[in-house]
Amino acid sequence: MRYWLIKSEPDCYSIADLKQDKKTSWTGVRNYQARNFIKTMSQGDLVLFYHSGANPPAVAGICKVASSPYGDATALDSKNEHFDPKASKENPIWSAVDMQYVSTLKEPVTLPQIKINPKLSDMLVAQQGNRLSIMPVSEKHFKLVSGL
Repeated sequence: MRYWLIKSEPDCYSIADLKQDKKTSWTGVRNYQARNFIKTMSQGDLVLFYHSGANPPAVAGICKVASSPYGDATALDSKNEHFDPKASKENPIWSAVDMQYVSTLKEPVTLPQIKINPKLSDMLVAQQGNRLSIMPVSEKHFKLVSGL
């Protein structure tokens, strides 16, 4: 099993939205490194759901990968903001997975809390300039954050 952190603006799609929907297709990722992370995800991997646009930004809940990676259909839809004219059904270029709601944290774990905690300060999300929307998390960091 692997562990991940996914970012979303809470006014775009929040942990509350995922709780209501129960499951959603995680589409629209348009960064090659983040796409490559999606390609290595497996059904059952656990995920920290991070509200990147919150003040302060924070881990708000937990979800899990609910599918194997597949081609991101939004890349093929010319009316979608994530359309990519280079993508095709034969060569989708971009990948997606389904995410399933697990829980909402009682209290969000804020980025400042992560940065000042010596056991968490080396998490990728705490590193200067790391803006990836999907990133790996160590099992140790996942357990620490989800237990706070």
